[in-house]
Amino acid sequence: MRSWKVCVILSLICSAGMASESRLPFGTVFKGQDQFNRLVAKAKAENWKSLPIGDRTAAVGKALVGTRYRHFTLEIDNRIESPSVNFYGMDCWTFFETALGFARMLNEPESNWTPERLLYHIETDRYRGGQCTGDYLSRLHYLEDWLYDNDRRGLVEDVTRQLGGRSGPHSAGEMSVGWQHYRYLAANRSLLGPLARMEANVSSRPLYEIPKSQVAKIEPKLRSGDVIGLISRERNGLHSTAHVGLALRASDGVLHFMHASSPSNYGKVVVDDQLSKYLYRYGSDSGILVARPLR
Repeated sequence: MRSWKVCVILSLICSAGMASESRLPFGTVFKGQDQFNRLVAKAKAENWKSLPIGDRTAAVGKALVGTRYRHFTLEIDNRIESPSVNFYGMDCWTFFETALGFARMLNEPESNWTPERLLYHIETDRYRGGQCTGDYLSRLHYLEDWLYDNDRRGLVEDVTRQLGGRSGPHSAGEMSVGWQHYRYLAANRSLLGPLARMEANVSSRPLYEIPKSQVAKIEPKLRSGDVIGLISRERNGLHSTAHVGLALRASDGVLHFMHASSPSNYGKVVVDDQLSKYLYRYGSDSGILVARPLR
């Protein structure tokens, strides 16, 4: 696959289809060298590499607990789309993907445990087909689209249906509604038409969910490191993905929800309540989807 460096070099001005601009500075696409070094040292000391991919992902996630929450950590430029990592601030998406990307990096020789290699794994995970083309819409913006694409490529397995998930009415349209909040969209309004077509394509696929009333029954089948997507029921009756985190099995066997919690709650990465109890904290949460990392 194309490396993150090539991706950045080939980054385009998305809205106009013009020639590529210069790549973003490394300090823009990667923040937190000191925290990265801390994680590498901890991974070596605790031999995380020996763990299965799920447990390895959960170990990285636990080491990130306390990292402050930051909104829109994927929106790093007005024009150039690029893989990025920020250890100083994470939202729910960048928390789970940083933990998973770091865990994948640990499966390689220690000489590859570098920021550049982590960015490669982020690119593989974050972009359709595993490649950042420089186009804003090459990024997998919706969790259900991420799951579809990553499952298709054998990186994760969608285990929602085998755990009792069923399909319901589905709508992926948050970005079209709130486009002013996204730097790339606000600066490149010609993207709104292609964005709407992408959302329509995502919405056309079934969205399977395990109803929150059934989650307690299936919790014994969940594993540490499973990616847990929370699904919300909108006022119009349609369902959409609303939040994401990781499953964490505690020493007492309880399955907790580990996530980057918004400033209106904890404002940082936390190990929260038992998952089945957490789902009843918000009335709009209707259920979950589950992605199991394979490699």
